[in-house]
Amino acid sequence: MSELLQRITIEEGKLGGRPCIRGMRIRVQDVLEMLAGGASNKDILRDFPYLEPDDIRAVLAYAAAQVAGTAVIAA
Repeated sequence: MSELLQRITIEEGKLGGRPCIRGMRIRVQDVLEMLAGGASNKDILRDFPYLEPDDIRAVLAYAAAQVAGTAVIAA
């Protein structure tokens, strides 16, 4: 799981310091909201071709770590 979490970046001054995917301007929250809204992985990857399947898995791993109260250190 730690390999996946390396895909999540937090940069001061980028999107308010919120967790993003690989330094891009797409937030973890954005992907979670799409999934919660019923979008499939395939839908997300089609709409955001610069994302990779492991990016979606990383978002879910990050969310799981946050819910578990695990400290996640930004890459």
